[in-house]
Amino acid sequence: MKKPFLIRCAIYTRKSSEEGLEQSFNSLDAQREACTAYIASQAHEGWRPIDAAYDDGGFSGGSMERPGLQRLLDDLGRGRIDVVVVYKVDRLTRSLADFARIVEILDARGASFVSVTQHFNTTSSMGRLTLNVLLSFAQFEREVTGERIRDKFAASRRKGLWMGGNPPLGYDVADRKLVVNEEEAERVRAIFERYAELGSVKLLAADLQERGVTSKRWTTQGGATRGGVIFSRGALYKLLNNRVYRGEAMHKGTAHPGEHAAIVPEAMWERAQAVMETNRVERATGERATAPSPLAGLLFDDRGNSMSPSHASKKGRRYRYYVSQAVLNHRPEAAGSLTRVPAQAVEELVLDRVSVLLTAAEQRRWAAAAPVERADRLAALLQRVELGADRVRITVRRLDGVEARAAARITSPHDRLVESGDTLVLEVAARLKTWGGERVIVGPDGRELLEQAQVDDTLMKALARAHRWCRQLASGEVASVAALAETAGCTPAYVTQLLSLAFLAPDIVELILRGAQPKRLTLAALLAAKLPLSWREQRRILGLSAAQ
Repeated sequence: MKKPFLIRCAIYTRKSSEEGLEQSFNSLDAQREACTAYIASQAHEGWRPIDAAYDDGGFSGGSMERPGLQRLLDDLGRGRIDVVVVYKVDRLTRSLADFARIVEILDARGASFVSVTQHFNTTSSMGRLTLNVLLSFAQFEREVTGERIRDKFAASRRKGLWMGGNPPLGYDVADRKLVVNEEEAERVRAIFERYAELGSVKLLAADLQERGVTSKRWTTQGGATRGGVIFSRGALYKLLNNRVYRGEAMHKGTAHPGEHAAIVPEAMWERAQAVMETNRVERATGERATAPSPLAGLLFDDRGNSMSPSHASKKGRRYRYYVSQAVLNHRPEAAGSLTRVPAQAVEELVLDRVSVLLTAAEQRRWAAAAPVERADRLAALLQRVELGADRVRITVRRLDGVEARAAARITSPHDRLVESGDTLVLEVAARLKTWGGERVIVGPDGRELLEQAQVDDTLMKALARAHRWCRQLASGEVASVAALAETAGCTPAYVTQLLSLAFLAPDIVELILRGAQPKRLTLAALLAAKLPLSWREQRRILGLSAAQ
């Protein structure tokens, strides 16, 4: 008698939920037993079950991301299986698209598919048609079930019911309801109050970390501990916008009265939301600081580390910086020559140098633009800015409004322009120098490279007053410094200090009148310098030159 050809049969089983899988004889065992009996009934045709088990307990049939199914498909691809046997078609998949992919794999390996309770054969066109119809109804049933679940969820949320998930900080779950955890509720209110005081989620996150305030800690049904970690900025934004704390239940952006108690008073909530809205507007309009951070994502140190915007506040004044990511990530040894630079200094240097590459029309448009528009335009123009110890390398894209020929005529002798394909690379000889406690960018000759401030009205008025007082004393209109002080309503010492401005070098006076003096050259700085009569010494002390 001729021995039948061996047909290798793989049994695949699946159950959507994990419920009941802990039993000694569960749904997967029942499916496998039925499939094994069917294979035994076909033993005369050479059918034999293989030893490998392909089981997916607790996995939906709407996706192919199942470990058992993936092993099955892998073995099919390796030619180890001739027939896939399942209890019902929807155990393999509930998706028509996924079923079509599986059939392609079966056809490619010359394998077939059998359902024990629905006698189909995928090798015939009629069998495939029947299977597609069956799967269409299975998918329809799945979608209808999903709609029923979503409708039930929405109705429950409208009634303010808790629908499960991880409980937010400030609440515990008891009898499927949110109940207030008083200790955590105090923590939530403290976070809202502190945010309103600091006005910044970034500062709030740093403050909470410093004080050791952590997120909610809870234990899963399996006994694992979760939470209890430092708050990230994203987690804080979510907490500060969570209307659960107002005693509400949210569903698709709509708030409904909840059955749980509120833990954040209305006034505290509104204050925090007002701060958040103000910050949102300032971010959108660029009004949060004197300027936004236009070099964010574009500035790098000379070892390739991105330099990120940062700031510090001291005595009510805000100081902006760019800090190397190597330092922020606690890897100072990987940082470049400069680890932190004053934002305004490097931004103005880049703006000043990029402006010489622009046409006259583009320069006018630039000058009239709002801070956010200017930042967007700069981001479009710049490809990269690399900051070294004594050189800044600015790479500019060749776009409309960029004029390399004009730049070659007017660029500073300390700069070098290199044309490279679709970009222009401008190298500026510059380094950071500390002057009177303020760090400024200077060129090789020690002069500041930046365009300076607008006319300083306070300094202008002081110069005018000094010259007027000097003329009054010289003409005898006023008898003495003491008499001048009495008339002006100030002290003789202040009059003497201010009179020194009448003897400033003419070129320094001209700089002040044009508003072209260094920003550090304020009235307070001039009076504190106690300048001598020598114009050369004045320039030396102030770090200026006659040609400036």
